[in-house]
Amino acid sequence: MDVREEIEQLRRELTYHGIRYYVEDNPEISDAEYDQMLRRLEVLEAEHPEYDSPVSPTKRVGGAILDSFKSVTHQVRMESLSDVFSMDELKEALVRISNSTTQEAVFVVEPKIDGLSVSLEYENGQFVRGSTRGDGVTGEDVTENLKTVRSLPLELKEPVTLTVRGEVYMSKETFLKLNAERDENGEAAFANPRNAAAGSLRQLDPKVAAKRRLDVLVFNLQVAPDNAPDTHEKTIQYLRALGFPTVPTVACTADHEAVARAISEISDHRHEFPYDIDGGVVKLNDLAERELLGSTGKYPRWAVAYKYPPECKLTRLTDIVVQVGRTGVLTPNAVLEPVTLAGTTVSRATLHNEDYIHEKDIRIGDWVWVQKAGDIIPEIRSVEKNRRDGSEVKYHLPDTCPVCGAPTERAEGEVALRCTDWQCPAQIARLIIHFASRDAMDIEGLGPAVVNQLMDHSLIKSIPDLYTLTFDDLIPLEGFAKKSVENLLQAIEATKQKELSRLLYGLGIRMVGQQTAKLLARTFGTMDALKNATRESLVAIDEIGDKMADEILKFFASPRTVELLEQLTAAGLCMEEQEGALTSDKLLGRTFVLTGTLPNYGRKEMQALIESHGGKVSGSVSKKTDYVVAGEEAGSKLEKAQELNIPVLSESDLLAMI
Repeated sequence: MDVREEIEQLRRELTYHGIRYYVEDNPEISDAEYDQMLRRLEVLEAEHPEYDSPVSPTKRVGGAILDSFKSVTHQVRMESLSDVFSMDELKEALVRISNSTTQEAVFVVEPKIDGLSVSLEYENGQFVRGSTRGDGVTGEDVTENLKTVRSLPLELKEPVTLTVRGEVYMSKETFLKLNAERDENGEAAFANPRNAAAGSLRQLDPKVAAKRRLDVLVFNLQVAPDNAPDTHEKTIQYLRALGFPTVPTVACTADHEAVARAISEISDHRHEFPYDIDGGVVKLNDLAERELLGSTGKYPRWAVAYKYPPECKLTRLTDIVVQVGRTGVLTPNAVLEPVTLAGTTVSRATLHNEDYIHEKDIRIGDWVWVQKAGDIIPEIRSVEKNRRDGSEVKYHLPDTCPVCGAPTERAEGEVALRCTDWQCPAQIARLIIHFASRDAMDIEGLGPAVVNQLMDHSLIKSIPDLYTLTFDDLIPLEGFAKKSVENLLQAIEATKQKELSRLLYGLGIRMVGQQTAKLLARTFGTMDALKNATRESLVAIDEIGDKMADEILKFFASPRTVELLEQLTAAGLCMEEQEGALTSDKLLGRTFVLTGTLPNYGRKEMQALIESHGGKVSGSVSKKTDYVVAGEEAGSKLEKAQELNIPVLSESDLLAMI
């Protein structure tokens, strides 16, 4: 088999298994097998760019960072639906629609997914453009971000040209994991899955969108091919056969009472869906009748949305307790008399911070109305103040950490209160979990339960203690067998070869994420050089501002950090960036764009060369671009550079600079 055949076969297999996993929820191979095939395809495509394809499964990992989103004028107006809020209003709408049709009106009922509406365009079966709804007439081009949505087919099973409308969403499970990760990293949690999905889809860096694991369900055919079905129900079946994940149809009936029952049925089971639902949608099934009814200019006359009210219940707030996060943030939580809400028993609700408590005037002993934000996160909507009897107690966050007793402080301009002792047991447990996470030191087998177990048995009290663990320490513990102990010890030992950027991220320096850790490692090259960095040298780096520089300096100035680094060095961890350390800083702070074919360097080789001298490579030209490096057959990027008066370099010009 030659290279081209192998590439095409890998693409076919990955596309097939992607549909089995993300669309049909019936995988045939393991994640590891899928990842292995994907990595092989990435290598082959990098070595043979002549076989590039816009619909390759590798395109889902995220492309170049965008400067902004282009505007898109929709071929068909993306209208919103008129809402009703009671069964009487629903039945009135059904009668109105039925009286306007030329034949008996048959209705389709579907759940209304609470996500972000998008238009998806395909030419000859290939995905070519995706855009947000915007104002219904004009949206934003989010094609690159949509390519990262695993359930969206990049190539259909037939070479048809069409446009469909769908809803991009974040599953409840993904949302909870994302917020847990953000909490671990000291970042603000998303309010609900819809906000998280919308924010993810509008990221200028598609790699961020890829990590958010968005999904999509298609619910309408906007621009149809000649052989398209004549009813909505058949259209959904047709789209599903093409490879689209489609919204489930609950009912197809002419009976108004049956429509109402279907709406109630969706409501009864809404919490069982893997995604948020905020209502039910009723549409005419016959597409020709839809054309006859048309729209009001704002809403289609052939559809209506029944909106479910958020479930809200009254209960007693019996106490307020504080949780200490990995970054030392004290988060107050309400302890509630248990109440059933959105299908689960709720006994806790987040209170966010002290300002939130005071704004709502929440007191211990209050009767409070509780609902689930996005049907997931319990929150207090309001206080029933007329039920107060004087026994209620106002609450203030403690001046000392409830876990270690260290003083707490609130930084200027922040609402969060923090424990000042970074060796607080609550912070240490979460820090070790973060240190062992996949994006940091990737210690497989060292999850939260194992970390807590090791701490409970006094086997570890800090990160360096991981490197003193022995077989005899672990084998007596519940859940550990000979093989699992050996695997864990091997995974810990393997961290000694990890690059400096992973270690920096794993140390949990406040405000330092993965990309910043890579930037610091590449810029300074060694832990010692970073430890001795000045404020001026830090803020001179693109993407590092005053606050982040202050946090980095504060971390390395701590005597405990000095001790920690000495212990990790003694344990044998790598304190140098093995790959990508700066050869020089001659291009530091400068942004380059590459275009055309260079005489002696491939695109990736030139990017690595620029980055090794402190420069940054962007995928598009903007006012922030310092230089464009142009080779033969340079295209629109060269033209844009000339329009913006950005200096254009040849390969030899760039080499002369460094």
